[in-house]
Amino acid sequence: MYPGESVTFTCVVHESSGWEYTWFHNNKQIEKSKSFTIKSIDHSKSGNYHCRVKRGEFDSESSAPQTLQVSDPPTPTLKLESPWPDVFLEEVVAFSCDVGNPDWVFTWYRNNKKVEADDVLTLDDEGTLLNITVVSKEHEGEYACKAHLDQRAVSSGFSKTANIKVYDNIPKPTLRKTPGFDPMYVGETVNFTCKVDVSTDWEYHWYKDTYDQPRSDQPTSFPVGLSDKGKYMCQATRGKTTSTDFSDEIHLNVQEIPTPSLTSNKQWLDLFPEESVKLMCSMNSGSHWTYTWSRDGREVRASGAGSSDLSGATLSIDSASAGDKGQYQCKGHLKERSVSSSSSSGLNLMIHDEKPIVTLTRDPDYTVMYPGESVNFMCNINVSYGWEYLWFKDKTPLPENGTQYLVTLNSIADTGSYTCKAKRGAAQVFSTANSRALHLKVGASKPKPSMTQNPNVKKVYVGETVTFTCDVEAPSEWKYRWFKNDTQLLLDRSMHTFNATLSDTGTYKCEAIRDKTRYSSEYSDKMSLLVSEIPAPSTKLKTQWLDVFPSESVKLSCEMDGRTEVSSDWSYTWYKDDQKVQNDDNITFKQDGGTLSIKSASTSHRGRYSCSAKLKSRSVYSSKSSGLTLDVYDTKPLVTLIQKPKFSDMHTGDSVSFSCHINVSTGWEYQWVRNNGGLPESGKNHTITSVSTSDSGSYKCRVKRGKGAVFESEYSAVREIQVDQRPKATIILSTGWSEAFSSDSLVLRCGVESKYQWNYTWYKEGNPIQNHTSEKYKVTPQNDPKQSQYTCEGIRNSRPTYSERSDQFKTSNLLLKRRVLLSISGVILFGIIAVPLACIICRIFRKPADEEDRTEEVDLFLTMAQQKGADIPCPLVEYITDASLNAPPKEKEENGIICSETTPLPITSQEDQDVTDESPDAAENNGGLVSFKQ
Repeated sequence: MYPGESVTFTCVVHESSGWEYTWFHNNKQIEKSKSFTIKSIDHSKSGNYHCRVKRGEFDSESSAPQTLQVSDPPTPTLKLESPWPDVFLEEVVAFSCDVGNPDWVFTWYRNNKKVEADDVLTLDDEGTLLNITVVSKEHEGEYACKAHLDQRAVSSGFSKTANIKVYDNIPKPTLRKTPGFDPMYVGETVNFTCKVDVSTDWEYHWYKDTYDQPRSDQPTSFPVGLSDKGKYMCQATRGKTTSTDFSDEIHLNVQEIPTPSLTSNKQWLDLFPEESVKLMCSMNSGSHWTYTWSRDGREVRASGAGSSDLSGATLSIDSASAGDKGQYQCKGHLKERSVSSSSSSGLNLMIHDEKPIVTLTRDPDYTVMYPGESVNFMCNINVSYGWEYLWFKDKTPLPENGTQYLVTLNSIADTGSYTCKAKRGAAQVFSTANSRALHLKVGASKPKPSMTQNPNVKKVYVGETVTFTCDVEAPSEWKYRWFKNDTQLLLDRSMHTFNATLSDTGTYKCEAIRDKTRYSSEYSDKMSLLVSEIPAPSTKLKTQWLDVFPSESVKLSCEMDGRTEVSSDWSYTWYKDDQKVQNDDNITFKQDGGTLSIKSASTSHRGRYSCSAKLKSRSVYSSKSSGLTLDVYDTKPLVTLIQKPKFSDMHTGDSVSFSCHINVSTGWEYQWVRNNGGLPESGKNHTITSVSTSDSGSYKCRVKRGKGAVFESEYSAVREIQVDQRPKATIILSTGWSEAFSSDSLVLRCGVESKYQWNYTWYKEGNPIQNHTSEKYKVTPQNDPKQSQYTCEGIRNSRPTYSERSDQFKTSNLLLKRRVLLSISGVILFGIIAVPLACIICRIFRKPADEEDRTEEVDLFLTMAQQKGADIPCPLVEYITDASLNAPPKEKEENGIICSETTPLPITSQEDQDVTDESPDAAENNGGLVSFKQ
């Protein structure tokens, strides 16, 4: 078995039961159970296993041992079955995997990822063989396989890996030719080789001049003829599917042996004494040629005036003389190649008798020049050609070799004496003598004009005369150019004068120009000119009002409009109604007339004020400002105090509003006074929403304005108000004693103690009772089943239109009233029977008294006439509820009502209230009925 597998051992006894099982591994007890399972075996579990059984004192023999052998899974062997581990697209790759046992199946991995079969990758049933029928780039990588036992969870490790490299492109063969001579000449031998540097087992095919059909013969080495000239290619193939591209073409150029060409290193063939020359012989077909020379048909050897290099390709004449003239020819020979050419064409050489003379000139020829200018020196020789010129300044060589030397002057360092001479030749140079010297003087710096402006200000006004002047040192032969905003003006004079307009605003500069060379100086410094319309001043009010009253102060200012204007640059003149204003005791000017102050206004100061300005530094005058009209009233303003409502007699709770009114000008603040004492109100209106008696008194107001010098009006007329306490309504119970037995209702009466006639408004639980304005209100069980609280107030059409509302009055239940009256009636009936009976008994049993000792009998029962107006206690007693027995004294005082013939009976809300004894306060209540308390 293999590590990781599971195995179960079972111990079986066929006889009887009740056995106890014990397991042993290599004779060592390990477990007590009938079955013993190893869930994941490893090498430590290898060995012999047996079991024994026991029951009571009986112990069996050991079972036959079972041997467990644990072995590692075999490592599979991976083999590449196809020819090459490096393959090309669409080639075939085949692998096999084997462990030497047919029970195993295999899985394949590429780059540690499991490989699944698809259209081009196939696996046999056991996975032993992996075939890739058409290789692509995705098949590249390291391949490995693993083995697995069917129906057992056993897997081997990975096999060794096999790397498959897939080339993106099929390589291109390399074609080589030896020798590499190009061209080759008829009769020489050539050798071709074709090779592919990638992979192996290539087969090669050869082509010449066409790709259609390979050559039947395979060229290696052969002597060339003119028919062998052409392009050669090769191609490699491997297997049935892989063919390379064609190699690069190699051209085999087969030529006849060429004729040499003869040239000179000089462009000229006329030489001066001591001048050198080199003659060069070339085959124009490689560098392995050697040469032989002849002059006028005779061989020239390396002696005397003529010498040649090792190959003989160059014939040098170092110092020409008359004996070197003649016609020269050459022939070419290939080293180590038996190739010789015919003679070249001839070259005739001429020798002059003496050296030439050089002439130096300069343009322009100014005596003094400036940095930034250019001067051109010209060196000329009129004999032969091919000259190169050498230039010198103060005998120091200059980096120029042309016939002209153009100098762009940079500084005074360019001052000096300039000369030139001519030369020609390279290795052995022939030179003329120096020319005569020309002296050049350079100023210290490029001149910069000085530009001035008159007037010298940044801003001028329309109509002013402006003059710009451009001046430069050394003014001779200069002209001038003027620019405005970098645009050239059509002027060439040194001065530019004009009368300024708005379009002349801009930036000006000038430059000086050489009359001949048009060389220009530096630009002058720029000068900015701003042309503005003469601004119109604006008149502004510095105080707050243009309508003022006598003695108020006024301050006006005159300022120049515009962002760039500085008012202090101007002086100002003031006009009133177009007449110039002069200062006096009451009118003063400050800040160059920019401020006009009127200390105390009067009617004489009425009018329209305007101003004009003059520029202090120049004769520039503005137009007049638009002006401000000042109005001065004849007198101080009249203040009117308005009261709403206008009544002087008021009652507490009324609302009153005072308004302080002024119908001229603006900016007023208000002062309020009551009884000569100031009020904190500062607005136009003073409102008292609910007056009290303390608000009685006289009211007046006035207005003021200004901060420094405050202007105040006179006080308004006084308004008087008198605030009286508003009369209060009271509620009285009007149901009489005589009505108590015959009625189930209560009558409430509302009254106001005042001299006025009133109507009334009744309120039940704070809500007005509609359509009831009489002084009495009748309460019945139907309209008041819940013992409501009642209030009332008096109302009338004239002032005061309403009274203060009465205190609250609460009723009791009428049913209880009836029970109370019934009880009282029973007591009275008993008294009527008991008292006469007692009197009769008393008369019978009492001894008669003497006449003089007899007192006046008192009539216990008084008539209504006798009771009327008498201070006799009321025979009715007060009945109260349990709640009223515990009520506080204050409540008794509030609800106690004097009882009389007209005193109403109270109603209580509880039908089962007890009737109380006669109130001890009956005498104090004038013998009347007392209300029932709750």
